Amino acid sequence: MDFNIMTIYNIFNKKAVFVASAISALIFSGCKKDLLQKDPLSSISPSIVFSTTKNAYTAINGMHRYMYSQWHGNQAAGGQSGNMLYMEALGDDYVMTGVANGFFINEYKWRNHRDEAASILTFNYGFYYALIGNANEIIANIDNAEGPQEDKNFLKAQALTYRAWSYYQMVQLFGKRYVQGGDNSSMGMSLVLEKTVGAVARSTVEETYTQINKDLDDAIALFANSTARPNISHLNINVAKGVKARVALTQQNYPVAATMAKEARQGYNLMSQTQYLNSFVSVSNPEWIWGILHRDDQPLYFYSFYAYVGNFSSTNTRGNPKAINSLLYNKISSTDIRKKLWDPTAKEAGFPVAASGVRQPYMTRKFTLPNPANSNGDLMFMRSAEMYLIEAEALARTAGREADAKQVLFELAKARDTNYVLSTNSGAALIEEILTQRRVELWGEGFRFYDLKRLNLPLDRTGANHNATIAVTMSVPAGDKQWEFLIPRGELNRTLGVVKQNPL
Repeated sequence: MDFNIMTIYNIFNKKAVFVASAISALIFSGCKKDLLQKDPLSSISPSIVFSTTKNAYTAINGMHRYMYSQWHGNQAAGGQSGNMLYMEALGDDYVMTGVANGFFINEYKWRNHRDEAASILTFNYGFYYALIGNANEIIANIDNAEGPQEDKNFLKAQALTYRAWSYYQMVQLFGKRYVQGGDNSSMGMSLVLEKTVGAVARSTVEETYTQINKDLDDAIALFANSTARPNISHLNINVAKGVKARVALTQQNYPVAATMAKEARQGYNLMSQTQYLNSFVSVSNPEWIWGILHRDDQPLYFYSFYAYVGNFSSTNTRGNPKAINSLLYNKISSTDIRKKLWDPTAKEAGFPVAASGVRQPYMTRKFTLPNPANSNGDLMFMRSAEMYLIEAEALARTAGREADAKQVLFELAKARDTNYVLSTNSGAALIEEILTQRRVELWGEGFRFYDLKRLNLPLDRTGANHNATIAVTMSVPAGDKQWEFLIPRGELNRTLGVVKQNPL
């Protein structure tokens, strides 16, 4: 099914906010049981959900649950994990070693994001607009709910952060790269900030980022005067500052990026080297700022992130174990704990492999489940290591701050490699060192396409272990029109020219 903005809004305001949220009331807090028994799930109204802050938690919990729910029968799109996998498949550091059952192969070939009818487009368009529609309901109604002001602030701040983050995710895909001081008047996203009748034309890239920053600033102010979050699935001030750091880095606003990243990571320690080899699937990881605490009684089956990368025995992981770009792997120091996350020989004894799965050179063990019999696992969306890397890169790009950049980089790199010494690089060489650290540290976590685009770098898979028969597209010039996702055809058909297509 295709969705335009209003279709998404109408369907998901009633079924994602109120149905999914009502279901999540049972998942997250048994106190809503009476509410669910009195009203059919399909008819719970905003007047009931937002009558009290206690009830309104069902709405925000529904949004959290939506982050790892299957998107309209699309096996490849298990909430945000779908975007994470798409962004890696489109990059150069994540290697498909086989075709297996075909999932993500056309994305890897750089075909589907330029096909108006492809599911990658309807998912990345519809998923985020559904979150925005949910967020709009909370923002519009929470101030009139009965309950403590601190709870109202907390719920509204989360909704504002979700809305900002969703627009940020989308504008990087469907819009042109942001250039500080440049012409950012090209088409961005349709800014739907409240219930709207009819289609909404696309705002500019500049206007989209202006709204993103406004929402984040408002959220940070509200979080400062709100209640503490119940668990890591809820957003808090650290998450909002972390998103602000990402946005500022993308906009080349380096002073803000450095400040926000440093503040976002406060209270979240780096992993020990022992933890590094077995902690990427659990919220017990001390670095996780934002993620999903998954319950074993809510199986994800084959739409889980771990059904595509890891040791769960799915058709995809058995026949297409994911590998690291061999050229990148060769840049990792032999004393760096991260080098143990991949097996260049495909013969390492004890290396975790999906049951009955093939071994391939440079395959990963980063996302190893303790129970490979099912695909359940916690899923991270933000961790402190990323914030160190944002801070280091931003400082390195700020005049007079290279010494500070080196020290921040040292704190992270020393935790991964006990033999690492303070960098002696400067200028472009220092930035390149930081970016290499970023590629290694964040491999497989959903950043690579976004990074290539924001850095205005080409796609270059040549000379590494990418199989040209599988990948097909081995290089794409920086700035090419292929770096823009197309608007889904269903949206264009329903808006009758109000929403315009990107260059074909």
